[in-house]
Amino acid sequence: MNRLKSIAHGLLWLALGAAAAAGPARAEYPDRPLHLIIPYGPGGIVDFAGRVVARKIGDALSQTVVPDNRPGAGGIVGVDVVAHAEPDGYNVVIMDPAIVINPILQKSLPYDIFKDLVTVSIVNSSPMVLVVAPQLGIKTYAELVAYGKANPGKLNYASAGVGTAPHLAAELWKSRTGIDAVHVPYKGIGASYTDMMSNKVQMSFSSIAGALPFTSDGRVIALATTGTTRAAVYPDLPTVAEAGLPGYEVDLWLGLYTRAGTPAPVLDKLNAAVARALADGELKASFAKFGLVPRGTDLPGGAAFTRAEYQKWKKVIDDGHITLD
Repeated sequence: MNRLKSIAHGLLWLALGAAAAAGPARAEYPDRPLHLIIPYGPGGIVDFAGRVVARKIGDALSQTVVPDNRPGAGGIVGVDVVAHAEPDGYNVVIMDPAIVINPILQKSLPYDIFKDLVTVSIVNSSPMVLVVAPQLGIKTYAELVAYGKANPGKLNYASAGVGTAPHLAAELWKSRTGIDAVHVPYKGIGASYTDMMSNKVQMSFSSIAGALPFTSDGRVIALATTGTTRAAVYPDLPTVAEAGLPGYEVDLWLGLYTRAGTPAPVLDKLNAAVARALADGELKASFAKFGLVPRGTDLPGGAAFTRAEYQKWKKVIDDGHITLD
C-alpha cells in the first residue's frame, strides 16, 4: 500500500511539474471587451460608422466592442492611443483619409503609421459630392467649369479645414482643371453651409452625409459626385469623371487599424470578423442612408490601399504647396 501511495505521489508531482513548465493557459482571443477608438467627437460620419461597425464586429466575435470617442488634433489623439496600445488586438481605431494626410502635413507625429500600425481592413467607400451656391445659377458640372475658367479667382471654395479631405479634393480638382479658386477653411464642413446658402462661398466638396439635408430641399445645388460610379443616393448626378474630368476620383473611405506586432492569428480573426460585419444586411442598410458602400479588404490588400492613398495625397499636397502654416 505504501508503495502504491509513493507511486501516486510521484505521478502527481510529475503532472504538476509538466503544468508548470507549460506555463499558464492562454485564453482564446477575444476573452474580454475590445475598444474601437473613434478619433472624432460624436455626431459625424466617422462616429456613426464606427458605432455601427463596433456593434456588428462584436456580434461576429461574440464579444462586446466598446465605441470610445477620443477626439483631438484632427484625429491624431485617437490614433495615438492605438499606436501605443499593447499589440494584442483589443484596441482598434476607425479613421478616414486623415490617417495618411496628417503624416504628410504635420512636421512631427507621435507615431509612424507604417511602423506602429497595421491595417485590419478598409471598411467602406464613400464618394464626396460637389455642391454650389444657388445664387450662381449653375445647374451642371460643365457650367461650373466654364464659369471658373471665365472668372479666375472669383470662386471661393469651403472646406472642413486645411489638409482635410474636402480641401484636398478641391485642390486635386483645381490642379486637373487649371481653375483658380480661393480656399476658405472652416472648423467643420457643416459650418460652411450657411455661408454657401448666402453665396459668401460658392462651392465645396462635401461628404454626402453633410450635404444631404441641404441638397434635398435645394438650399445648395449638387452637381456631381467623386466616385468611380454614380452614388446610390444621387442616382441622377454624374461622377466628376463622367461629367468631363476623366480619372478624377476621391473616396472618403474609412479604415480599421490596430497596433503593429499584433499576432497573425489575432489579425486574421479580426479581419474575418470585419468581413462578416460588412456582409450584414442591417449594416448595409444603415450605411446606404448616408452613401457609404461596405468594402472590406484582406490584410495585404488593406496595407496596399493605405500606402497607395498616402502616395496619392502626398503628390497633391506637394504639387499644391499645401502647408498648415
